[in-house]
Amino acid sequence: MDIYQYIEQLGQQARQASRVLAKAETAAKNHALHAIADHVENQASALQSANQLDLDAGKQKGLDAALLDRLTLTPARINAMATGLREIAALPDPVGEISGLTYRPSGIQLGQMRVPLGVIGIIYESRPNVTVDAAGLCLKSGNATILRGGSEALHSNKAIAQCVQYGLRDAGLPETAVQLVETTDREAVGQLITLPEYVDVIVPRGGKGLIERISQDARVPVIKHLDGICHVYVDAEADLSMATDIAFNAKCHRYGVCNAMETLLVNGQIAAQLLPTLAEQFRNEGVVLRGCAETRKILPEIDVATEEDWNTEYLAPVLSIRIVQNIDEAMDHIHQYSSGHTETIVTENYGLARRFLREVDSSSVMVNASTRFADGFEYGLGAEIGISTDKLHARGPVGLEGLTSQKWIVLGSGQIRK
Repeated sequence: MDIYQYIEQLGQQARQASRVLAKAETAAKNHALHAIADHVENQASALQSANQLDLDAGKQKGLDAALLDRLTLTPARINAMATGLREIAALPDPVGEISGLTYRPSGIQLGQMRVPLGVIGIIYESRPNVTVDAAGLCLKSGNATILRGGSEALHSNKAIAQCVQYGLRDAGLPETAVQLVETTDREAVGQLITLPEYVDVIVPRGGKGLIERISQDARVPVIKHLDGICHVYVDAEADLSMATDIAFNAKCHRYGVCNAMETLLVNGQIAAQLLPTLAEQFRNEGVVLRGCAETRKILPEIDVATEEDWNTEYLAPVLSIRIVQNIDEAMDHIHQYSSGHTETIVTENYGLARRFLREVDSSSVMVNASTRFADGFEYGLGAEIGISTDKLHARGPVGLEGLTSQKWIVLGSGQIRK
């Protein structure tokens, strides 16, 4: 069987399974989610053994520390996978929810019903926990899914997918509701994204190159974000202790994630008070600092920030710093360089906070909080399928509701149009 036939077969099976899932009762879907969580916990040792094969191969290939971190399945991360599934099970089922019921002059009652998208193809790199997150969210939202993980995580993904299929079987749902593409042939991605007869939407998760390629070549709608160039702006009226904590957390909590801060914007009125203390904390963590000319007057030892720096998602212990004169200059910088992911203002000025929330056009905009909160789990979505910086049809962390659509429903009592 060649690659086209293989992917087409997965698509046909997913389409058939999607019809079963779309009408599945909430209890059956929740049963499956709990069963998958149980299998993940019970198979923790096997999952770590499979993961070690991937880690060993990754080290031999020279994967960098950030990629190896994303690839690693620690006991805590395995427990988090199971916890996430149970939290998804506890969330309200969006499928079948009816909203906006109103009567029209004709006497008909009009509303909207939430329905699954159908078949979701998910293409991702490195993080094997995405296999469980994606399966759980698609299952609860009534969608079948085809998962194509990176070759560097193939052993881990196979082991996790087996737990998923055991759980589906326990609940009496089709095992083909969640299918893993088990070939590392890159052509499999090319086939998957060009089968609109079987796949309703593609969600890519990975590096900018992967997402750009999929966005350009797909014949299926794509939910995506290309990169996460996130900003923290510290206003003149900020609590400096709070600002220090937020900026440090936003950068140093984890480096290789899309919601980490990549550029720090500081109001010139408080820069001399804030930056020396904050720079010392960053240096102690091994963070390389790059700054504008005004920043280097305060921190002369740091590197010069170039135009390329403002446009770069580092995913590493590197941070660019720019001093601005006011909130307008900060928002102008964000407008020019942001990827539309997440931005934060630190201020005690309620009016400026409101302006920032209203005028900054990103998928998540925050006041006095770390950008690291831009996450489906932290937003109470149970988990997320990904982050969308598009404006249609979902934006920000995409959870259950983002994996559904709405159709119009009409309730009548014999009305005819005159």
